[in-house]
Amino acid sequence: MMKAWVLEKHADVLKVSEPLRLRDLPVPEPGPQEILVRVSACGICHTELDEIEGRAVPHLPVVPGHQVTGRVEERGPEAARFARGARVGVAWIYSSCGRCDWCRSGRENICPDFKATGMDADGGYAEYMVVPEAYAYPLPPEFADIEAAPLLCAGAIGYRSLKLAGLVNRGNLGLMGFGGSNHLVLKLARHLYPDSRIFVFARNPAERSFALELGACWSGDIGETAPDRLQAVIDTTPVWGPVLAALANLAPDGRLVINAIRKESGDREVLGELDYPRHLWREKEIKSVANVCRADVADCLGLAAAAGIRPDVEVYPFGEANRALVDLKTRRIRGAKVLRVD
Repeated sequence: MMKAWVLEKHADVLKVSEPLRLRDLPVPEPGPQEILVRVSACGICHTELDEIEGRAVPHLPVVPGHQVTGRVEERGPEAARFARGARVGVAWIYSSCGRCDWCRSGRENICPDFKATGMDADGGYAEYMVVPEAYAYPLPPEFADIEAAPLLCAGAIGYRSLKLAGLVNRGNLGLMGFGGSNHLVLKLARHLYPDSRIFVFARNPAERSFALELGACWSGDIGETAPDRLQAVIDTTPVWGPVLAALANLAPDGRLVINAIRKESGDREVLGELDYPRHLWREKEIKSVANVCRADVADCLGLAAAAGIRPDVEVYPFGEANRALVDLKTRRIRGAKVLRVD
């Protein structure tokens, strides 16, 4: 048997004492091409809040968690990619069909049969999990398990967002929100575009100060106007208001990339109605990020290792998963949150 945190029904994280329940479950058995992973650590993502509160709809009951590091404990009879004891990571992409046009063209993130770790299949808020071996990643030796966990989603989806932003060196980059993902985007952007200036928008003064510590040239509240127009903005916030604020700060031909699985409905923070001349005219663009491809995860891990990029992490004991989620919901954030499992 193993210990696992289980989401059994949707709930408001701030209104129930235990949105996740700690249960004893059988250790899963790997299928023919699967591996059993003994989990060391699992990053804590805002998507878990979306699942718990019903904006994203997982199969229930489910073990959440999709930024998983650990070691191969067992292999299915046809699994030979990893040796027993190998350090591996598991990301948001749990599997895809491998046959559709999207998969064949390297865009498996929008495969109609895309399955997400911790939503469509049990994830890493547990002592063990299984995953198809083709969807696990060798972890660079440069990273401890705790450090590697946020790179598997916060880093990988941030890396994909940065690619989709179309930024060129010397172009100004804006970051809306400054949690687990955008603090890694800032580090990646400073490495990839060393002459670009980075402008950070965040409601929390502590997050704004943290952004300046990490090299942002300016930080302000959501809704403020940056001192210069921005070639690209990456929005990682869970609400709608920052979308209009980002569009208002874009330069002509600028692009807004929305890095969010879901936006909260009924949010009272909207900064006004969409004004076409101010927000969209002059060939501005809006692009969403949908999931990640395996290449995004592998490339992000390799780039971060080569560049010496490490996430700033706050570690929670395995027994405090619910406290970590409350802290995330109430914006007690500095970098990325990680659950220490083993």
